[in-house]
Amino acid sequence: METTTSTEIADLLDRQVRSTTALVVTADRTPISYGALATMVDEVAGRLRGAGLRRGDPVGLVCADNAEFVVGLLGAARAGGVVAPLDPALPPAELAARVGAVGARAVITTGPGQAAIPSWPLRVDAAAATATLDTTAPPGPRHANHGLTDDDSLVLFTAGTTNRAKAVPLTHANVAASIRNICTTYELGPADATVAVMPLFHGHGLFTTLLASLATGGRVLLPATGRFSAHTFWNDLRAAGATWFTAVPTIYEILLNRAARDFPGPGVAPLRFARSCSAPLNTATARAMERLLGVPLLGAYGMTETAHQAAAEPLGSLVQGSCGRATGVDVRLLDRDGQDVATGDEGEVWVQGPTVARGYLDSPTETAKSFVDGWFRTGDLGRLDANGYLFLTGRIKNLINRGGEKIAPEHVEDVLAGCPGVLEAAVFAIPDPVYGQRVGAAVVVTAEHAIADVTPLGILDHCRGRLPAFEVPDRIDIVDALPHTPKGALDRKAVTARFGH
Repeated sequence: METTTSTEIADLLDRQVRSTTALVVTADRTPISYGALATMVDEVAGRLRGAGLRRGDPVGLVCADNAEFVVGLLGAARAGGVVAPLDPALPPAELAARVGAVGARAVITTGPGQAAIPSWPLRVDAAAATATLDTTAPPGPRHANHGLTDDDSLVLFTAGTTNRAKAVPLTHANVAASIRNICTTYELGPADATVAVMPLFHGHGLFTTLLASLATGGRVLLPATGRFSAHTFWNDLRAAGATWFTAVPTIYEILLNRAARDFPGPGVAPLRFARSCSAPLNTATARAMERLLGVPLLGAYGMTETAHQAAAEPLGSLVQGSCGRATGVDVRLLDRDGQDVATGDEGEVWVQGPTVARGYLDSPTETAKSFVDGWFRTGDLGRLDANGYLFLTGRIKNLINRGGEKIAPEHVEDVLAGCPGVLEAAVFAIPDPVYGQRVGAAVVVTAEHAIADVTPLGILDHCRGRLPAFEVPDRIDIVDALPHTPKGALDRKAVTARFGH
């Protein structure tokens, strides 16, 4: 495996064999070579420079997971811009707010523009390997105090399910370190291929699927719909000749739930491994998916503030229930008094290293809370074993306080997910005048089970033998579906609003 030593995103293309396929796009599964991709990127970069874009200028990117996203990202990066990929499904007001938060001079987009923001439409003809960027609209003014520097490469937004999403500036060095860690962990090389399951506007899909693949000369298939589709996933995997892919637990639960009618059988693709990140993966789902795929499902841990991956299970060394060991960073666990905890004891996860951001953009108060002496306070709870494997046990902000007993919803959800007939579970706090809070749960039933066959009483019986009495849910609702964030993680804020009463 060989990765680029440059810290510039666009330079990832320059070390690859130009005739090798970089992307597979559109419903026709059209291949785009590294050479063709580099030519289109250079064209877009030239147009951006000609429109007045200078090094360090922020640029928004609002595209689905398609060729336009990749060409726009790399073109803006090659022109020296600081790129802010944004979810195209955001409401217009929120999209405009995020563009304004980064001080973007313009937005590269394939959809309708925003009236108050200069929009530059981008079109890629994959078959002809041409890219057309319309920069007729003049760029907006420069913001001298937007908080970005010439060392910055990207601005990514946190998921924002607990608090409002925060803008995280990542430097070229942050990005390069993240890519290097991911490529090394999974021994990625030019023989590898994958499918873009996760959205590219989040760190999970951007760093692991796209940038790590481009850094090693691999191949990425972008779904024709511009996003993950359970209907086409297995065909996409076959068409890509995928050797690996990465997803959130919710995606794996969807694939398992549809496996009886959708899964084409062993050998669908030459997989080496699958990867799970961005949310806790319950043991039952992990083992079931491994049996289905016939390859290991490797857990990983990361967040926007650490340029995605901070820990991962290495190939050939799985530890059940773990999300692996630190990858290129230092991880420590601290108690409430800021003291390191003993091996095996629970504490808050702190991370330090070359992938860790300097703070939040234009948010000194939030930065001071989460970034301390070069360490990032993740807000996650976990344990480290004697071999350095990290086991996540919950999130501080999610803890339920039932009469003084602190309960991690993630732990209860893991037990619920192991109950026969339960596809997915969400645990939340119910206000209570005596205990302060009680434990509520909403569960979704698997496709092969009738709702009448999976009852709250049956689920409670399953829990009573596996949980302390105070953690057993006081109420269980069987529901058709649970709300999720755009990247597929459980939307706990929406869960509480919908069921926590």
